[in-house]
Amino acid sequence: MQRVCFLLKVRQDRLGEYRKRHEHVWAEMREALSAAGWHNYSLFLREDGLLVGYLETPDFAAAQEAMARTEVNARWQAEMAGFFEDLDGRGPDEAMRPLTEVFHLA
Repeated sequence: MQRVCFLLKVRQDRLGEYRKRHEHVWAEMREALSAAGWHNYSLFLREDGLLVGYLETPDFAAAQEAMARTEVNARWQAEMAGFFEDLDGRGPDEAMRPLTEVFHLA
């Protein structure tokens, strides 16, 4: 199982709304993530907008590709794109770049 951690930056002026949106993530989005192999998926948000994502999956590239093929993900990404800084024309899901794991205590 791959452990994946990534960083994104939420716009300071949209932190409250970003938190609210994640209080009620669409059921179909949650189902699609699970079906695509996203397990133990968590998002952590710091007050300055730093967003840390963590998930476990057998194959991150395959999990990303599976989500990219879903209609619900396209709708979610379109709605969420305006919350982030420095996407350079990409969607939030395309801007995720996994960090390199340097230690794990099993």
